[in-house]
Amino acid sequence: MTNQPYEGYDQYPQQGWPAQQGYDDEAQAAQQYTQQWQGQTWDTQVHRPVQAAGEAAYLPQQGYEGEPQGYGQGYGQGYGPAQGGPAPATPAAGAYGAPAPGHPAPDASGAPAPGHPAPDASGYGPATVAGNARITDAQRARLEGRSPIIEPGIQPAALTALLGLLLSGAAAVGSYALLVPLVVLQAVTAAGWFRLNGMWPARQGIALAFLGALVADAALLTAGRENAPAAILGTLGVWVLLSLVLQLRSHADADERMYGLMATVASAALAIVATGHLAADPDAVTVGAAAVAVAVLARALPLPTPASVIVALLAAAGAGIAVGGMTGLGAKGAFLGAGAAVCALIGHRVASYDYPSRFVHFTAGVALPLAASAPAVYVLGRAIG
Repeated sequence: MTNQPYEGYDQYPQQGWPAQQGYDDEAQAAQQYTQQWQGQTWDTQVHRPVQAAGEAAYLPQQGYEGEPQGYGQGYGQGYGPAQGGPAPATPAAGAYGAPAPGHPAPDASGAPAPGHPAPDASGYGPATVAGNARITDAQRARLEGRSPIIEPGIQPAALTALLGLLLSGAAAVGSYALLVPLVVLQAVTAAGWFRLNGMWPARQGIALAFLGALVADAALLTAGRENAPAAILGTLGVWVLLSLVLQLRSHADADERMYGLMATVASAALAIVATGHLAADPDAVTVGAAAVAVAVLARALPLPTPASVIVALLAAAGAGIAVGGMTGLGAKGAFLGAGAAVCALIGHRVASYDYPSRFVHFTAGVALPLAASAPAVYVLGRAIG
């Protein structure tokens, strides 16, 4: 029986793949308008798999030498090349943004190829130059129902304890000795609050808040402890007006100016309120700062949150009794230490909110517990003194 070419394919004798030429023409036309990326970009540095796929999209058209056998001669042996002939390339390889081998393209529905990671449940994928959306860790945590809270940890707690002990010891020496660690506390408070709010760099706002703290310190030293409320609140009022005037002169849009105004006012208020350590009775500062140091260290212990809070408050009360016995406050120091610890733990919680960075932990996480405890030290010191 004579082998005849299969009917329907004899019209393509010795012409190889009939659609190859059309694919080649379209690929060459597409390459003329293909954007060529050169150099390192954020996307090529961070997302290597996306880079590999993007590089393959701009490779020149890969052809093959020789003339493949037609369908008529290849019938009965599949649709591959004839024996001994080179394998033909994929018709559109390297064109239309096709990924490199090993990086299959998604299908028409947008689903990734088998064996490759899919986007998370929220539908967001990695950021690329193609414009895929990105979300922050805090937003992802909220979408997944998790808490956007990361506590500073033991190292920032140790720095807080060190700064608290410096405040405690310097208060026993005198007001000007206390001024040195207090200025450090106020500077770290101003910088940490802006970074905690996602505003960085914000040199003008940080400088303005820190300058307000220095003015409050100078006003209090000039007016004396008996006039401390007037010195602190007066400076705070002036700085609120100054922040408002500066934001009104800004050329940013209304929402950004409002956000900057609130961050500047809050940062200045915290830095100025920290002057309460300088306004309080020296014995109260000695007891309160020591209690905050012990409470923050206890809060950093690897315990469940309710248990660590209780342990921190008990430790602060015990430290208040111990240090109060050395200063003459006696058992009243327990009340003062517990009250200062409550405010310190609130500041510690604020510094843990919204997935803060390592910089936030070592600025706001260090300073906010001591800055937030200043009003309690001043008020409770006067109440039990």
